[in-house]
Amino acid sequence: MRKLNTIDGEGDRIVRRKLSEQVLERLLDMITRREIAPGELMPSERDLMDRFGVGRPAVREALQSLDTMGLISISHGERARVSALTADTVIRQIDGVAQLLLSASPDNLEHLKQARRFFETGMVRLAAANATSGDIAELRALVDRQRESLGDADAFIAADIAFHRRIAALSGNPIFAAISGAMLNWLFNYHAEMLLWSGAEHKTLAEHATIVDRLATGDGLGAAAAMEDHLDRTDTLYRHRD
Repeated sequence: MRKLNTIDGEGDRIVRRKLSEQVLERLLDMITRREIAPGELMPSERDLMDRFGVGRPAVREALQSLDTMGLISISHGERARVSALTADTVIRQIDGVAQLLLSASPDNLEHLKQARRFFETGMVRLAAANATSGDIAELRALVDRQRESLGDADAFIAADIAFHRRIAALSGNPIFAAISGAMLNWLFNYHAEMLLWSGAEHKTLAEHATIVDRLATGDGLGAAAAMEDHLDRTDTLYRHRD
C-alpha cells in the first residue's frame, strides 16, 4: 500500500464547507429542476430552515447569493421570487467586474472599443439582411426619440443604447442584444465628454439616420461602413479616467 506523503495527500483532504454554500447548492438544484418555476415564490425562510436542518443565517446568506446572481428577487417584507433567466440577467452579473477591469488599465478600454467595433459592424450587416419595414420604422422612431431628448443627457444616452440594441436584436439572437447593451453600458461610463462636446449630439443623430437609411435599402456593406464611421468618431470620446 502506497504511503501518502504531505503533498500527495492534499487532494484527499476533506474540506468542511460553509452551511450557506450547501444550502445554495440545494436551492440552485431546486431552481434548475424547476421544482420552483420562474415567477413563483421561494419557500419561506422557516420552511427552508426546517427542510435543510440549518439556521436562519445560512438560509439568508444563500438567498442573498441567489439574488446577487440574478436568479431571485428579494423585496423587503416579502418572500423571494424566482426570476426568469434571460441573456440580460446573465450578462448583467459581470457588470461590476467589467467596470473594475476597465478601471485597471487604459489598455482594457481600448480592447473594449475594439471588441465593440468588431461586434457592431457584424450586427449591422445581419440587420441589413433581416430588417423588415416595421423594423426600419422602429429604428427611425428611436432616432426621433433621441432627437427629442436633446438637452437631457440620461434620456439621450438611454435612446442611444436602445438604438444599438435594436440593431443587434434584428439578428434574432437575444444574446447578441444583451452583449450590445452591456458593452454600451460599460462604455457610457466614459461618455461624459461627448455630452460636453459642442454639436456631438447632432452628429450622433445624423450618423444614426445614415445607418438606418442604409439598412432600409438592405445595403449591408454600406451600413457597416456607416457604422464604422460613427464608431471612429465616438470612440475618441471615451477616455480612461485617472
